[in-house]
Amino acid sequence: MQFQLVINMVRLNPSYDMREVVQHTLEMVQMADEGGFAIAWVPEHHAIEMTISPGPFQLLTYWAAHTKRIRLGTAVVVAPYWHPIKLAGEAALFDVLSGGRLEFGIGRGAYQREFDRMANGMDQNLGVPYMQEILPVLKKLWAGDYEHKGHYWSFPTATSVPKPLQKPHPPIWVAARDPGTYDWAIKNGCNILSWPLSRPFAEAESYKERFETALRNNPGVKRPLFMMMRGTIIDERPGGKEKAVNATIRVSAQFENLFKNIGGVQNGFVEEVDVSKLGNRDEYNPEKLLENLIIGAPEEAVEKLKRYEALGVDHFCYNANPGLSFADQKRSLRMFIEKVMPAFAESKVPMRGAAE
Repeated sequence: MQFQLVINMVRLNPSYDMREVVQHTLEMVQMADEGGFAIAWVPEHHAIEMTISPGPFQLLTYWAAHTKRIRLGTAVVVAPYWHPIKLAGEAALFDVLSGGRLEFGIGRGAYQREFDRMANGMDQNLGVPYMQEILPVLKKLWAGDYEHKGHYWSFPTATSVPKPLQKPHPPIWVAARDPGTYDWAIKNGCNILSWPLSRPFAEAESYKERFETALRNNPGVKRPLFMMMRGTIIDERPGGKEKAVNATIRVSAQFENLFKNIGGVQNGFVEEVDVSKLGNRDEYNPEKLLENLIIGAPEEAVEKLKRYEALGVDHFCYNANPGLSFADQKRSLRMFIEKVMPAFAESKVPMRGAAE
């Protein structure tokens, strides 16, 4: 099983200096690069301080200039926010600038609040057909001249300038939750990004079953890579687990606001909703968080991660918790590299997966 990193640029309150946030995020990626992580990811989000990434390819280019080998990806660009020609060109330019290190992740989008501002109030669920139309268009633009007459976009003959360095194109990943998206992604030669949030391991098992079902429904299709992300905090110190759980609940209270569009945002800072009043409040019970997430001493993390390896997860994604101090975030990642990763043999799964 290989390892990936999600580390977002985050300001939880106005006291954070944006320059320090940028530097901290880069240093985390550099640690992952030196520690043997396969991929580091950036999202696309707009007008919120808890996930700062209005231009994912800009940030990836900055990381590429300060790292050596780690592959760098978008998790994910939001299909409805882009014109196909612009997206094809920006992605290809980054692939060239990075020496062919792009992992291209695409999805429908996560927050209705953003759609209200970035897509004229469009229902976020319409992001799925946008994604399904744009992806084949991107592949054709990367290949050469192409004219498109579609439902959401139409344009005369054009091509991607530049072309990506990787041929025929960079590996493609799709964020998938429902069975239909799994099926479509595998039909289209895409690797899978999955995230069971803070839900029990049974949720992870259900995603893997959707993956396997989609494979059975598409005989002859090359098996793609399957990634699973979980919040991860390694801390063996007295009180470390309690500190990790409290940090997780604070950040989750903001995430639930955005995910369910149920609270306010002031000057980009997201209000913390009361998770005890949510319908899924059991997911934020401290005991459940300790059980469901990768929180605890290194040996506890190894034991939990062995379940994901046994499940057939190709890549485990370490989701760094922004509720911790910068020093604690670095300490957790360092311990993961030094004391957790050595317990897992180097994977023989080819990096390009189904997108080869």
